[in-house]
This record gives sequence, structure tokens and C-alpha cells, in this order.
Amino acid sequence: MHAWTLLITSHVAAALLSVSLGVVQLARRKGDARHRHLGRVWVVLMLWTAVSSFWIRHLRDGAFSWLHVLSLVTLVTVSLGVVGIRRGDLRAHRANMVGSWLGSAIAMVFALALPTRMIPTFAVDEPLGAAAALVVLAVTVVAVVAAGDRLARRSSAVVVPG
Repeated sequence: MHAWTLLITSHVAAALLSVSLGVVQLARRKGDARHRHLGRVWVVLMLWTAVSSFWIRHLRDGAFSWLHVLSLVTLVTVSLGVVGIRRGDLRAHRANMVGSWLGSAIAMVFALALPTRMIPTFAVDEPLGAAAALVVLAVTVVAVVAAGDRLARRSSAVVVPG
């Protein structure tokens, strides 16, 4: 098993957080300030997950894998989703963002389902550490959502002088 470097740890944390936050985004009302604030955080997490993957190549002895194709697709679809909403094309935005989330969720299933991968190995070798990591993930998701809610309330309370 390879070491949990800062790069791999930040990649895994961003991936877990983005998939979790994506569930929240899909379940919530769309288009309001809360959705926009959380969406910006989600985009950054997705982009970091995709970009950081290009330096993680130990699965195939330094070569790129099929997961890197998914990273390229993610970079394109998340970017197209942002462009879509900026142009007012809700349909393109929704399709690209949901597609990006589905792709990352599927990649996560593969990362969790294969017993030789780092996360399952960590869960078996260090069950308390894995449980603690899950608690930290849950607390982080709640904190990010609460911060998004607070920012949304604050931005809606701002009165523009006219």
C-alpha cells in the first residue's frame, strides 16, 4: 500500500466531501443563495479532486488509468456547468453538474469496493481511524452547509442603497 501523502489525503478528502455535498445540493431547493454558495464550494472540491488525480498514478506503476479519463471529463463537465449557469442555461447547468456528481460517485464506489485500495485497507487496518475520519467528514459537511446557509442569510439581508 502506498503512503497517505498530503496530496492523496487532500484528494480523498475533497472527493468524499464533494460527493457528500453533492447529495445535499441535489436534495435542496435550487437557484437560491444557499445553492449558489454551496455550489461554489462543490465546484472547487470537484476541480481539486480532478486536478490532483493527475499526480496520483501508483495504480498502474506511474501510468495514467481510466480514472484519469474521468478526471478529464469532470474538468470539462464542471466547467461547462459553470458556463451554462452564467449564460442562464439551466438545462445545461443541471445536466453537467448532475453528470459530474454521478461520475464522481461511481468512481468513489470503485475506490471503496476494491479491497486492495487505500480506503478499504485503511478501514480494515485502522477501524478507529476510519471511524474518526467518517465523523470528521460528517462534521465538515454539516459545517460547510451551515456556513453556506449563514452566508446566504447574510447576503439576503444586505440592503443595496438605491
